[in-house]
Amino acid sequence: MSQILPVLHILSKVLMLFSVAFLLPLAVSLVLEDGAHKAYDEAIVATLLSGLVLWLFSRRGKRELHTRDGFLLVVLIWAVLPVFSAIPLLVHMPDLSFTDAYFEAVSGLTATGATVLSGLDGLPPSINIWRTQMHWIGGMGVIVLVVAALPMLGVGGRQLFKAETPTPMKDSKLTPRMAETAKGLWLVYAIITGFCILALWLAGMNWVDALVHAFSVMSLGGMSSHDASMAYFDSVTLEIIVMLFALIAAISFSTHFMAFRMRSLIAYRFDTEIRWFLGVLATSILGLTFYLLYKGFYLDFPEALRFAAFNTISVATTLGFSTTDYNVWPYFAPLWMLFLSSFIASSGSTGGGIKMLRAMLLYKQVYRELIKLVHPNATVHTKIGKQPVPNKITYAVLAFLFIYVASIVVLSFALSASGLDVFTAFTAVVAMVNNTGPGLGQVGPASTYAVLNDFQTWVCSFAMLLGRLEFFTLLVVLTPVFWRK
Repeated sequence: MSQILPVLHILSKVLMLFSVAFLLPLAVSLVLEDGAHKAYDEAIVATLLSGLVLWLFSRRGKRELHTRDGFLLVVLIWAVLPVFSAIPLLVHMPDLSFTDAYFEAVSGLTATGATVLSGLDGLPPSINIWRTQMHWIGGMGVIVLVVAALPMLGVGGRQLFKAETPTPMKDSKLTPRMAETAKGLWLVYAIITGFCILALWLAGMNWVDALVHAFSVMSLGGMSSHDASMAYFDSVTLEIIVMLFALIAAISFSTHFMAFRMRSLIAYRFDTEIRWFLGVLATSILGLTFYLLYKGFYLDFPEALRFAAFNTISVATTLGFSTTDYNVWPYFAPLWMLFLSSFIASSGSTGGGIKMLRAMLLYKQVYRELIKLVHPNATVHTKIGKQPVPNKITYAVLAFLFIYVASIVVLSFALSASGLDVFTAFTAVVAMVNNTGPGLGQVGPASTYAVLNDFQTWVCSFAMLLGRLEFFTLLVVLTPVFWRK
């Protein structure tokens, strides 16, 4: 117990800090008089008191965190915060089970966007704002928020930063201090979100819808204030704005940070992921447009392009909005979109999946092995940009890919064994681990995850956390060696 007291001590401060997050929906509820304010009152009191009690219990265990402590703290934060995030939902919707409320909160904080709720149009505006505010907080990462507040928390941040993004490819700092890095990233995130809110409002959304959808877009979350998602608005202008900001959110915020800091677009030129990211997306959009025309699903090119472009960008970047029920398209199209969600988003973005940088490295490694088969004695280096990639990074990425595929297989079998059809089970798991949101089959864009039983819902909640923490962070805490002294 003495070993985890320091972790619990920091967790207590995170909980007390997190209670502040309920103030925005509380203020909205009071201003609009939507009748949900008591839900936030109870959430603030419960979160603040729980943090205070935990702080009193663990205050003698205060010390600097070690690497192992960082992993445990990250897992605890992502597992515990949804419990408190679910309180407004449970209070305002007493018929909602804890399982479904926890799933909704995990989906919110992991910026997945899957939902068990229907009748979104009739919910109080503050509830929809809270659902997507969870996206916004989780999109950049609660851990980054904690690192930004480290002077208040009194703990070093490098352990937390490395624990949430364990791959060595992300070890570089943008500023000399971790707290400054986190603050810089949050500032850029907030500024771009502000522009997104303004653009959506100017294009015709009311301010509540603009806030809700901007939170979703910038976090690549996907929850909406309408059951019909973006199809509710039926506006090409709004769809273009959403696509533009989804593309921005799927690019590394480190690159955005450098562009803001240098006040120049040159940072984007040197980001090797962007060319692959835009190239694969553009090719896929054109290919699916012609495919849907060929299959006779749409009769003219502009209409096919409109629906193919929006839904491909939305699913591929792991945003998860929809403007049509693409579940009824010929299966190749939605399956290809779901496949893109596995790798399109850049590392350091708010998107999910294995990230484009890893996909690039895997492709280059395969190409290297093919060359070695033809020229066994040749010295061939795997490079990203002009930089050779050390073998240890290649091995780490190969291990990551293995655990990624293995997790999808195991979790798909688990859902299938529990009675879900194989197609729905597989696509649901892929959507969960990629933090995409809608799957296909029974959990397509026109339906919700309310069709799942409790066991299936908990499996999906675990899959969302597994994907958001990039697998190793969560799995390492579940290994016996982690708990040995």
